[in-house]
Amino acid sequence: MPPFAKKRFLSVAALGEEGLIAAIRRWLGPASPPAPFGIGDDCAVLASLGMRPLATVDPVIYGRHFGDGDPAWAVGAKLLKRNLSDIAAMGGRPVAAVVALMLDSRTSLRWLEQFHRGLAACAKTHRVSIVGGDIARNDGALAASLTLIGASGRRVLTRGGARIGDSIYVTGVLGGSVRSGHHLAFTPRLAQGAWLGGRPEVRAMIDVSDGLAKDLRSLAPEGAQAAVFAAALPRRRGASVASALGEGEDYELAFAVRANADQPAFERAWRRAFPKLRLSRIGTFAPEGDAVAGALRLADFSGYEHFRR
Repeated sequence: MPPFAKKRFLSVAALGEEGLIAAIRRWLGPASPPAPFGIGDDCAVLASLGMRPLATVDPVIYGRHFGDGDPAWAVGAKLLKRNLSDIAAMGGRPVAAVVALMLDSRTSLRWLEQFHRGLAACAKTHRVSIVGGDIARNDGALAASLTLIGASGRRVLTRGGARIGDSIYVTGVLGGSVRSGHHLAFTPRLAQGAWLGGRPEVRAMIDVSDGLAKDLRSLAPEGAQAAVFAAALPRRRGASVASALGEGEDYELAFAVRANADQPAFERAWRRAFPKLRLSRIGTFAPEGDAVAGALRLADFSGYEHFRR
């Protein structure tokens, strides 16, 4: 659905800022509580989170994360889901969000309504309140940025903590995300992240958004490399090894399990908890520079990186 209207009366320019904010309140409905706990004040008031707060921010940008062929409601949902995946990677639960809109004056009201209805539906599903945000004119471009506040679980799982010898696991399947539409239709692994955060054998975790090869470099302990085997990679139908390692937008979880853990018991517990979601042990963390027979050379797969061609 193209986001720009050809006629002014169908665009945000016809409403102006105050009219647009009023419309956004209607479109979000119960996903946005009344002020001061929602839209209407300089800041929103959040209830006590109870645990250590988590915060993350991600955008969606026209021409980069979505295009004319993508449904506006799916783009709105993706904006929240990208952030939910970050909360999942730290074993937390989402609480509230603020949204900043950067709109070309030609932005279609119909497109923007569907965008917000998709955002609201996703927020309802995951019990997130949309509590505020901002609108700015940005001629020639269209983007939205969402900041999500969450609460930690009993412990905060970070990217640090893995050790040499630990096993590397990944949820779901990888690769072919854009071709298959998964980049819009994915499910954030919140329940799985919270479960993994409660498992003592899990040392570190990350969400796979920029490509597994790149993200595993962030998960590897100092002086170690990820030794990953092609045959163990859980690939989406038709996806190549290169796609599974470097394409990104998978929004699965990759994590390290300590070397001396009872891995068969851990895998059985996973299957009982999540019988419909695949779990794969894809390799180990080995000493940097060691030649691991049969392992892929991850340096050949760069993943997505901003400002590089």
